[in-house]
Amino acid sequence: MTIRKATPADAFTLARLACEMWGGTPDERTDEFVSLTRNAEAVCFLAVDADQAIGFAQCQLRHDYVEGCETTPVSFLEGVYVDPAYHRKGVARQLVAACEDWARSLGCSEFGSDCEIDNVESLAFHLAIGFEEAGRTIWFNKKL
Repeated sequence: MTIRKATPADAFTLARLACEMWGGTPDERTDEFVSLTRNAEAVCFLAVDADQAIGFAQCQLRHDYVEGCETTPVSFLEGVYVDPAYHRKGVARQLVAACEDWARSLGCSEFGSDCEIDNVESLAFHLAIGFEEAGRTIWFNKKL
């Protein structure tokens, strides 16, 4: 298994994996990943096993406030997904480590992330790889 930086040629593969986590269709998400892989302030990494993409991580710089952080920009883990057949094998940890190395190479000293308040699996993962909980938020909105 290897971890490598994704290129625009990987956009459909990234979109397919992202749909496993966030929903939608690869056709709806491919353009987004073409843009991300061309953006100097964003990066996607792919986990590949025997020429099969089994996971990805996406992170990018955030210049706005990131909960619990004191610096800007902050590298932010936007998402990490690993095929269930590869869970608990260190793949997600390696993907996040690649994102952290990328962030350090840009001079970032803090790394942020988030998860849904009821996503206990994601919370446990974040804590296991060294994140500290910075707070909890429930967002509200209403139609006007």
